[in-house]
Amino acid sequence: MTDFGVCMLPTDYAIQPVRLARAAEERGFESLFFPEHSHIPASRRTPWPGGEPLPREYWHTHDPFVALAAAASVTTRLKLGTGICLIIERDPITLAKEVASLDTISNGRVILGIGGGWNAEEMENHGVAFTHRWRILREKVLAVRAIWTQENAEFHGEYVNFDPIWSWPKPVQKNGPPILLGADSKWAAQRVVEYCDGWMPIAVRGDASKGLARLREAAARAGRKFESLNLTVFGVPPKEEGAARWIEHGFHRILFGLPPASPDVVLPILDRAAEVARKLA
Repeated sequence: MTDFGVCMLPTDYAIQPVRLARAAEERGFESLFFPEHSHIPASRRTPWPGGEPLPREYWHTHDPFVALAAAASVTTRLKLGTGICLIIERDPITLAKEVASLDTISNGRVILGIGGGWNAEEMENHGVAFTHRWRILREKVLAVRAIWTQENAEFHGEYVNFDPIWSWPKPVQKNGPPILLGADSKWAAQRVVEYCDGWMPIAVRGDASKGLARLREAAARAGRKFESLNLTVFGVPPKEEGAARWIEHGFHRILFGLPPASPDVVLPILDRAAEVARKLA
């Protein structure tokens, strides 16, 4: 069975998270995902992978956990996802508590989508070297999982290091919320299999066949069941034919992309997406 959700950059000038969350749940969507950027360096040295100019929503986003907490407060079923959380720019002890708190408050509705990011200057402002980002991401994921699952959590790595700590609340979901990796390089499959629960590519990057083949091979090498991995695709246009192709690929969750715009623009698109979801369910 395929689940259908929506994703949007939650900006200060777009439909606000509370109204969007209510509308998404009323229309039967399974989930709502918010991306993040803490800021965008004014230098603009690093080009946007989507092609310049960089849309202004990238430096107008709410903090995703604040926005998702607001969404949690007005919904009961809607799952709450980051798509993606730039985990390398966040302290892992603080992040573990933020996510666990949201999971507790929402009664186990959190999905943690993560990624390495693309903006080198943004990372540098957080003290992260671009060339080290994936090694740092790996250690932070492992450290967060340790905090979620251990009473006396500790972690000792090259970039993350702490002696035993006490940190509550623990997540409602056993072993913590599922962690989905948003990446599509040739190394993504191995990273998913090693320390994540699923894969979340961006729809506009094209055909997923190669990525799925790599994921099957990586799972087999690691002795992990491919079927245990969640497959979520991010930013699908609300059109039946395109969404159907991702379902044929075996994806478990389709996230329709919404523009960061006013309610009079977003809500009709949300209605169209809901109709596509009903036809494909």
